[in-house]
Amino acid sequence: MSPPYQVAVLVGSLRQNSFSRMLAHALSELAPPTLSLEIVEIGALPFYNDDLEADAPDTWRQVRQCIVTADAVLFVTPEYNRSVPAVLKNAVDVLSRPFGASVLSGKPAAIVSASPGAMGGFGASHHLRQSLVSMGVNVMSSPEVYVGNVAALFDHAGALTHAGTIEFLTRFAIAFSTWIERLSAR
Repeated sequence: MSPPYQVAVLVGSLRQNSFSRMLAHALSELAPPTLSLEIVEIGALPFYNDDLEADAPDTWRQVRQCIVTADAVLFVTPEYNRSVPAVLKNAVDVLSRPFGASVLSGKPAAIVSASPGAMGGFGASHHLRQSLVSMGVNVMSSPEVYVGNVAALFDHAGALTHAGTIEFLTRFAIAFSTWIERLSAR
């Protein structure tokens, strides 16, 4: 049996106990054995500034290397003002530069968005998808994942307890594994 695909998970929330981070942990537990998910921390990345490329900050190099060695990328994000949180947009900018050397280009990817509201981060997901597709990232188109009313899905310890959401995310993780396998160079 082949080793599992390594999936770098970028969480678009800085809060340690955010719903996005809880979803990322739940997805890691629900993923089939063909996937190994690991959160890549992006909160300490300096804002992208092309002037810094000549001597790129260590944090940029480290996060870029995590993406280079990953087989795929999973973006798990809340929605801020109908768009992507600044920390995640900055990470995408850092990973997509310098021009022509994006470590995201050609990578299989998927997006999971969440919100305490009913729309489940629809705006953030679509803004992120637009940016990623323009960079040549192979974003899985279906199933789309917008987790609405996310605050009601976890218990006090941060465990996902909603059976329908568990079932849906399990199917999503299997579909993502298939997507990665289809696009993999292995």
